[in-house]
Amino acid sequence: MSWFNNIEFQNPWFFLLLLIIPFLIWRDYRKRGQNASNISIPHVHLLNGRSTILSTLYKWLPLLRYLGLAAIIVALARPQEVLKEEEVKAEGIDIMLVMDLSSSMLARDFSPDRLSVSKKVAKEFVDKRKYDRIGLAVFAGESFTQCPLTTDHKILKEFLDNLQCGMLEDGTAIGMGLAAAVNRLKESEAESKVVILLTDGVNNAGYIKPIQAAEIAKQIDVKVYTIGVGTMGQAIVPISKQRDGTYRFGRARVEIDEELLEEIATQTQGRYYRATNEELLERIYEEINQLEKTEIEVNVFNRYTEKFRLFLMIGFLLLGFEWLLKYLVLRVIP
Repeated sequence: MSWFNNIEFQNPWFFLLLLIIPFLIWRDYRKRGQNASNISIPHVHLLNGRSTILSTLYKWLPLLRYLGLAAIIVALARPQEVLKEEEVKAEGIDIMLVMDLSSSMLARDFSPDRLSVSKKVAKEFVDKRKYDRIGLAVFAGESFTQCPLTTDHKILKEFLDNLQCGMLEDGTAIGMGLAAAVNRLKESEAESKVVILLTDGVNNAGYIKPIQAAEIAKQIDVKVYTIGVGTMGQAIVPISKQRDGTYRFGRARVEIDEELLEEIATQTQGRYYRATNEELLERIYEEINQLEKTEIEVNVFNRYTEKFRLFLMIGFLLLGFEWLLKYLVLRVIP
């Protein structure tokens, strides 16, 4: 199917000649009716009224002729396979996504939960940043880099898909998560370096304070966008973990250290956002996408490969086959 998507026709007006084929079908049908008294048989076996392979071939002879003419007309339209090559010059932006994996991300104020929605929206954001290097860091009570900066967005989205609460010791080490992302960006030579940090809680773990990590980000010109995820008021959240590894849920007040997140964003010339539902989270990522534009110069080169010879050969083969069957095999008398 992809081959046909790359086909263009240099002389498409030749397709008007296809209108001749219905006329030929009508003419042959009319001629056959007028000459009904004449007997044209390919073989004497037809006299006994039984159908044979030869009689079946005789019935399909006109089809070979029509298909052959159609193939020749397609060849006259001059089909060409177009291969497009892109030469891209881009002032790339290096972006580190930082995702909270604490157990509270399983809260059900988002459907089905905060983590699932956060992963989905993050993947949509990645799809819009075609030419940027993007990486992924995660944190809970500790942190690590899940995926280094890469332009292989397919593998990055696979890492996002595989994120689960419980991969790390529970807790909310915002400073550790931010520090892991900043560490990945310190050697970057990109025009712009960005961190998008998403969390739903209050810093309560880790040996690096969030403000300390923000100061390091500021020193190496990393801009941090912070997102607080969670509804206002109360939500159904995990309140304890049972022996079988599952969580017991209950209602609890949503606590997000908005003051801290806003201070991190302000200090690094970024912005703080609060997402109380999936729609707002999508809008936030879209706004960040608009704010962090990549300057791209794309030169497209087209290579054309002629394909009319294939159709011309098919057309003449079909017509030749029809002639051979008619006059040498079936021996039809004109």
